[in-house]
Amino acid sequence: MGNETEILDGGQPMIVDCAGYENGRRISTLAISDVQEWTTHPDRFAWIGLLEPSKALLLEVQQQFGLHDLAVEDALNAHQRPKLEFYGDSLFLVLHTAQRKNGKVEFGETHVFAGRGYVVAIRHGASSSYKELRARCERVPQMLAKGADFVVYSLVDFIVDNYLPIIDELEVEAAIIEESVLNSRVDRKMIQRVYELKRHLWHLRSMVSPVVEICNRLVRFDSGLIDEDMRPYFRDVHDHAIRIDERIDGLREMLGSALDANLLMASVQQNEVMKRLAGYAAMLAVPTAIAGIYGMNFDHMPELHWKYGYGFALLLMGSACSYLFYRFRKSGWL
Repeated sequence: MGNETEILDGGQPMIVDCAGYENGRRISTLAISDVQEWTTHPDRFAWIGLLEPSKALLLEVQQQFGLHDLAVEDALNAHQRPKLEFYGDSLFLVLHTAQRKNGKVEFGETHVFAGRGYVVAIRHGASSSYKELRARCERVPQMLAKGADFVVYSLVDFIVDNYLPIIDELEVEAAIIEESVLNSRVDRKMIQRVYELKRHLWHLRSMVSPVVEICNRLVRFDSGLIDEDMRPYFRDVHDHAIRIDERIDGLREMLGSALDANLLMASVQQNEVMKRLAGYAAMLAVPTAIAGIYGMNFDHMPELHWKYGYGFALLLMGSACSYLFYRFRKSGWL
């Protein structure tokens, strides 16, 4: 069975599935070494799913299908930008995946090799399992009979659709943050969360935006792999990617506006505090000045030995402070 026994450190097999299809129906589970012989029949193709494969396993797959050295190197190293490259009658596709776990968005990559008679999907990092996708495709054998181009479309569509639940959850969280900002319930932790969400959205946008161009190329490019009747399906994914991209931009703008509103409200609140402090300081300045003048104790101050001087000073202080308080309250400072 070749390398089927290879497993990752976590106990998961590197070869998730390796199936042979004929006329859209699954016929058998294949060994990597038997795949090339299976794909020689015109109505057959092989769909191989790998999870973070070792170099030896990936080289074995390369030998079976004659994959380009540069594409294999990219698939082995991962950490590639989303892209589409054609090598003769085959293509190499890199898409980024995302999963939301414990309030955080984790990212991964899926690399796809496809040609007449085969599709190899390689997962790295955070990603939903493609077991559900494979089962869904197998339930429509009339579409699966179209071969590798239908599988490529299904993979791209599945990855793009998996962005939607993440965007939905981020929109709910952004709405909660916006409401908190308007109600002045903002703390340091929330500000940090806003910047974290903006970073996730920037990463999501860098994942989604290239999908638009990738789908455009798959529709327009004169490739023998993508049949004419499959191109409308890629246009549909193209539309989905554009809508997701627009929602991401809207979320980024909402969070940016929330931060601006928070800064504006903080500035307004600070101005209110400064006005109050200035008002009280002005009120305290009057009795301080009067007390300072009569505290100089010069021998020839006329009011210093006046019988009613103390009461007059207190009355003057109280009257002045009361007048200032009235004017500040009327102007909205206090």
